[in-house]
Formats: sequence, structure tokens, C-alpha cells
Amino acid sequence: MTASSAPPPGTGLLVIQAVRKKHCAECRSGPLPLLVLEGGVPRCLDCADLGHLVFLPRGDTALTRRSREESTLSAVVVRFDRRRSRYERQGVLVEEAALARAERRCLLDEEARRRRRLRDAERRAAEDVRFTDAFAAEIRRLFPGCPDERARAVAAHASLRGSGRVGRSAAGRALSEAAVVSAVAASVRHVDTPYDQLLMSGVPRPEARRRIAGLVDETLGRWRAAG
Repeated sequence: MTASSAPPPGTGLLVIQAVRKKHCAECRSGPLPLLVLEGGVPRCLDCADLGHLVFLPRGDTALTRRSREESTLSAVVVRFDRRRSRYERQGVLVEEAALARAERRCLLDEEARRRRRLRDAERRAAEDVRFTDAFAAEIRRLFPGCPDERARAVAAHASLRGSGRVGRSAAGRALSEAAVVSAVAASVRHVDTPYDQLLMSGVPRPEARRRIAGLVDETLGRWRAAG
């Protein structure tokens, strides 16, 4: 093994995933999937007093960290990457009981995170209900003739979280009159006029809006005046 391909220093105990077939210099077992270099010669894990450890592949940072914290004895497993001409970390060897304890800690954390996600989802749902109620109330204030069921439907549609609709805009969240009127007008346009049919028949959007503008204004005016 050349100096350029020597395992990285300062990582604690190192175990090497063999790239070439090697046998233990002490017990002659092999070829070895994992080996320890002692005095420049390979030894199997049993002869290196590491045979009782279990391999934990890299990938789960929290589990790896906790396994090493829990394990009295551990080693870093590396493999030589010929293309990069350097050793790459593959995982760690830890005590089996330590790995089990670390897994339990991670499961407890995951359960805590799950509960926190559930609480956050419930909080957001409650916030959404309150906001939809406020939006619907503002619709009914501005348009007292708008049926309650329709006001609720418009508010729910406009304020759907993540939709990017007017109710989720800054103006919508502030219940500005312009945002509320815009949401009601959009509902009237799609539900109470032939606007969608015009679009489907190939009429350009600006022209379709022009054709139904009177119907929208008439409905909005009737809903406003009903109070």
C-alpha cells in the first residue's frame, strides 16, 4: 500500500472494506471483506478484537452519531475509491446493544416529531377554519344578498392553503375589500355566467370577460343592494 492510498489519519479506529482479496496475517482466514491494518499487515476483525461489532452503513446521521455515543468500542469503515484516489467513508462498526439503544432513541425522536407535525397540522386547520369564517363573514357584510352557503363556498375556495388564490394573498389575509370583491366576482363569473363555456368554445379570455361583464356586475349589484 502506497503512502497516497494510506487510510486517513485522525479518525479513530479504522476498518477497511477490502478492494482486493486479502487474508489475515494471523489466522490466515480470508479473503476478508473487512480488515484492520496493523503494522502494515491485514488482520481479520476477530484477530483485531472487533469481531463482535456490527456494521451500520452510512446514510442516517442521527443513528450513526447516537450509535457511536452508545458504543464503548467503535470503528469507522472506509473503502478506497480508485477513481478519486482516496478513502471514502462507508459506515461504522458498533456494539449491537449500542445500535439497539440508538435505534430506540431515534424512534422516540421520530414519534416526538410525528406528534409535533400532528399538532402543527391541527393548529393550521383551526387557523384555516377561523380565517374561512372571517372571509365568509366579510363577504356577507359586503354582499348581504349573497346566500350563506354560497358565501361559505367562495370563502373556502379563495382561502385554501397553498392554492395561491386571492384569499391567501397579503390583501386576502388582511380581508381587504378589493380581495373579497375579487373572490366573489370570480365565483359569479364561473358559476353564474356562460364564461367557462365561452372559453371552451375558443373565445379569447379578454373577449369572454367582456361579454359576461354585465352579468357579473348585475349579480354583484343585486347582492349588494339586498341589505
